[in-house]
Amino acid sequence: MQFAANGQNRVEVITMEMNYIRRGSGKPLLLIHGIGGSWRSWQTILDDLAIEREVIAVDLPGFGDTPPLSGKVSIRTLCDAVTGFLGENNLNGVDAVGSSMGARLVLELARRGGVLGSVVSLDPGGFWKGWQIPFFYHSVNLSIKLVRALQPVMPQITNSAIGRTLLFAQFSARPWKLSPKIALDEMRSFAKSPSFDELLYNLAYGETQKGTPKDSIKKPLVIGWGRRDRVCFPSQSKLALEKFPDAKLHWFERCGHFPQWDKPQETVRLILDSTSKNVNKAVSASI
Repeated sequence: MQFAANGQNRVEVITMEMNYIRRGSGKPLLLIHGIGGSWRSWQTILDDLAIEREVIAVDLPGFGDTPPLSGKVSIRTLCDAVTGFLGENNLNGVDAVGSSMGARLVLELARRGGVLGSVVSLDPGGFWKGWQIPFFYHSVNLSIKLVRALQPVMPQITNSAIGRTLLFAQFSARPWKLSPKIALDEMRSFAKSPSFDELLYNLAYGETQKGTPKDSIKKPLVIGWGRRDRVCFPSQSKLALEKFPDAKLHWFERCGHFPQWDKPQETVRLILDSTSKNVNKAVSASI
């Protein structure tokens, strides 16, 4: 490990091997999944993005096929690991998209400065207050325990529209429409993630997300939020914009926690437009 200065922040850079896939050609675009996910969490939009961009989708440490960190697992240490990965692969300044926990991660990297280019943050965690904190923790903790217990019969459950609806009701506005393969991949990834429990606790009860002064983030920054998000409630977008006043907000109508599942075409368009010069055409700043 080593240390690097980003803006006013002196951060620890963790060097380690991270599993990732590359598809397409063009300007690189980094995709960062949420807690329990992997690069496969982007399957609904990966090929469409790869038509115009070289897409790099990573497995964060302790998820997918990347081994866990040797020390504490938190947004800070995961950001340090991503910073190291980008440096080792000559990807400093890459445009990035994050989902859920990954959405908070890309906001933190944008806050640090000098790491990412344009950023799209989809339904970021970390902006809950009061009763929303234990609700988030206990509801997701209960879900992961259920997912682990049901692994022997998970193929049968995810092959059923009713089963997918019961499993993904908190995460999708139309869970029955998820493909059985994507649903099974996600449930398998959740169950085998060695860093899930520690990271979940730290997300809820660990260090709160810091913000930035207005006009401090020069690259385009877009926060997307599903109107029917039952994990990170839409009202939390107000605090997100207060902490990141340079961000523009895009609402996904009739959409849950994962726009890439419920609104894949709109998500692709938002990402491509927001990481181009047409950022002002892609977003709505109304709350």
